[in-house]
Amino acid sequence: MIHISRQTLIKTSILIVFIIFLLFTIGYNFYSERETEIVETHNQDKEVPHDPSNGEEINETEEEVLHKEDPVGDFLKEKIDKATTLLFTRDLQIVTLGDSLTEGIGDETNGGGYVGILERNMNQDMYEVKIDNFGKRGRRTTHLLKLLEEKEIVDSLENADVILITIGANDIMQVFKENFTKLTLEKFEQEQIQYENRLHDIFSKIKNINGEADIFLIGFYNPFHQYFSYIEELDLIVNNWNEVGLRVTEQYEHAHFIPLKDLFDDAPVNYFADDHFHPNHLGYQVIAERVLQYMSNVGENHVEMESAGG
Repeated sequence: MIHISRQTLIKTSILIVFIIFLLFTIGYNFYSERETEIVETHNQDKEVPHDPSNGEEINETEEEVLHKEDPVGDFLKEKIDKATTLLFTRDLQIVTLGDSLTEGIGDETNGGGYVGILERNMNQDMYEVKIDNFGKRGRRTTHLLKLLEEKEIVDSLENADVILITIGANDIMQVFKENFTKLTLEKFEQEQIQYENRLHDIFSKIKNINGEADIFLIGFYNPFHQYFSYIEELDLIVNNWNEVGLRVTEQYEHAHFIPLKDLFDDAPVNYFADDHFHPNHLGYQVIAERVLQYMSNVGENHVEMESAGG
């Protein structure tokens, strides 16, 4: 009988998951690029439709189309109303930084993910929310540190009231890529230390630019939980890295950690895009709900503190 050690089993299981992830990603990227080419070609040849009732051209704006594809449930409306009541004493400037979750990759409506949902639904009659989105697929903490030196981003951060960040998922994936044939939990633990150090550098830089804005670091979910819930080590990695994010935010004033993992573990419906890694539109909606919930709680605390001081 061949004896397989637990360490070898863990390594093999995680390696299989990573290979599956690569196959999903490669296939999804090819499909997305091909679909874009088909859509662009189709749009070039397509005639503008007419309303047969009056002969006038139907010319819906992109915003109207997105609104139809982005119905906001009562729960999300409640979160928005509460957030705007507590945060809207003036125009609000939000800056979003990070990776593919901030860019909105996976949102089949092309609505910009959770950031797009916030932007379309937070504006009010009296006050305006402006969002500068600097999210880009593939970014790691090392990339974000360099971006924080760019004038455009520094200028935007100087005027920010709220800063939302998704970063670190690609740092985890980098461990997979760099240790493909020698993968162990120790590799993730070693990189986790460096991730924590870089997070501190990121928060320090942002605080030097703007010490008054509320910073929200959005945590990780485990995209493989839906198929590989039995591999406890994958959950352990995600939990440990989430603990780092929480620990870092607790050391800075006006800094907050927003957990996501509980939303995606054993979700009642599918929250994942066709790549089985990024959220779909519904997944981004629950992220937007969670972000609004935490923003509302912080706004409520600010109101209480101002009342006590006044």
